[in-house]
Amino acid sequence: MSTIQAIILAIIEGLTEFLPISSTGHMVLMSSYLGIENDKFTKLFEVCIQLGAILAVVVLYWKKFFDFSKWQFYVKLALAVVPALIFGKLFDDLIDEHLGNPVFIATVLLVGGIILLFVDNWFKNPVITEEPDINNVTAIKIGAYQCLAIMFPGLSRSAATIIGGMQQKLSRSLAAEFSFFLAVPTMTAATGYKLLKFISDEGSITGDQIKLLAIGNVVAFIVAVLAIKFFITILNKYGFKYFGIYRIIVGIVILALTVGSH
Repeated sequence: MSTIQAIILAIIEGLTEFLPISSTGHMVLMSSYLGIENDKFTKLFEVCIQLGAILAVVVLYWKKFFDFSKWQFYVKLALAVVPALIFGKLFDDLIDEHLGNPVFIATVLLVGGIILLFVDNWFKNPVITEEPDINNVTAIKIGAYQCLAIMFPGLSRSAATIIGGMQQKLSRSLAAEFSFFLAVPTMTAATGYKLLKFISDEGSITGDQIKLLAIGNVVAFIVAVLAIKFFITILNKYGFKYFGIYRIIVGIVILALTVGSH
């Protein structure tokens, strides 16, 4: 992977992380298009730079995220992240296998897009509009939806948890906000685990690889800071329908190109 390729992937990550269209799916497909070898470092890179984009949430919403007087907020995040930690550990090898399969990702993009066409009509009457009203059990249930995104690369962690929140009677805006905050411990844990596993398998990590990871995280962070508020506005104003249409188009195009190439 070259520095230019790393920057391109990081830009895509920053632009797509907070949309229900799967940042991982887009990075995997772009990696294939750019001819980047689908090796262990590429898989590490595609996971780790998501942390850079996620940290944009901490910076933009630092007053709320670091309000230590509301300790219950942190308890909810801790409980909500547990299902994904357990599931990710148990099915890590299977997940990596799917990450290298463009057809699988394109299919998930397509099916997920069809689902997004109907989501706004399914959950029309939210009853929870403020974070303090989310109890611990609800937080765990929302966190469990992350497991769907882990099992099906291309589904979108953001989409899964926002829909999970809406299913639990949260308003769309609150579900999106909780999803973004939940991503912080989730991606911190995922990055740490992937990094330790990579070093364990490979014996070490090179200086060039560290440089690419640093560049990728910085670029993803900057792009996400510039993009996040704009994207949240789109989600709150238009809902999921147009994202669903986009996913369907991308999924069909990728499947057609894959079949055509064979």
